Amino acid sequence: MRNAIRMTCMLSIVACLALSPMVLGAEESWESLNKDAKRAKINETAKGSLDEVLAKNENAGELHGKAYGWAAFDNLKIAFGWSGGGGNGVAVNKASGARTYMKMGTAGVGFGLGAQKSQVVFLFQDEKTFRDFVDKGWQADATAQAAAGTTGIGGQTGFVNGVAIYQISDKGLIASVDIAGTKYWKNKKLN
Repeated sequence: MRNAIRMTCMLSIVACLALSPMVLGAEESWESLNKDAKRAKINETAKGSLDEVLAKNENAGELHGKAYGWAAFDNLKIAFGWSGGGGNGVAVNKASGARTYMKMGTAGVGFGLGAQKSQVVFLFQDEKTFRDFVDKGWQADATAQAAAGTTGIGGQTGFVNGVAIYQISDKGLIASVDIAGTKYWKNKKLN
């Protein structure tokens, strides 16, 4: 058993070292941006993610029309026997247009090897749910399920606890969103 654990640790370290130039290169370019450029990049990515969800899911458009606000996050998740990830995003009050820049992070344990980039879009039904998310942060302790995809693939028809969640990967909208172990909080450097 100890040999298996050692082998898993060694493979994780080798995989981290193999992917680190890719991840560090992306981080260096992000770090070289000034505050306004970072906000602009987050806004552009968030708008693109929201537009994609609204274009591909009829029910999302209806919920967005009723929503108090929305948020979108860009996430890079890496797995090597353990998984971790992080990203940036923005929460938007629809009525005022006010933006709160946020961060997200995730960690977990499980079998896996590789990296996945995705975006998560939240629609908030009311002011209280939106304000709680922005002001207090939010942690998804259990698997958060939200149907997505096209209307024919079980599109979400309503808010669940004041929130509708959609996830987009390189394959398009994902039918079941798993954001367990993910935490969202204000980005002090960008607000």
